[in-house]
Amino acid sequence: MLTKKVVLAAASSMLAATLVLAAVAQPAYATSKVDCDAVMNEVNSGKHAKDIAKDLNISTSSVYRCKKHAKEAAKASTKSRVQASAMAAMPSPAMAAMKPAAAASAAPAAAPSK
Repeated sequence: MLTKKVVLAAASSMLAATLVLAAVAQPAYATSKVDCDAVMNEVNSGKHAKDIAKDLNISTSSVYRCKKHAKEAAKASTKSRVQASAMAAMPSPAMAAMKPAAAASAAPAAAPSK
């Protein structure tokens, strides 16, 4: 009977210790986000990823991730500029409808009178 009480007490204390440690333990992932602007400033100055990671106390994969995001943002920006210029070059449907009507009304006025 005494061993059952000891085992129960040991199990209870182990459960309590596990709950306390789980509540206090810090997560394994970074609690703050990486400043990609600072990373890209370092990349643009010509530093290597390993040196940047060491200087900023981040991992090299974070440096590569920032470079990837910057490349994607530049690509999206270029794509939107190309689409905007293409849209600006195309006449709107309202303008296209007005041009034939304007040409038809201008044609009789331009005809020489006899």
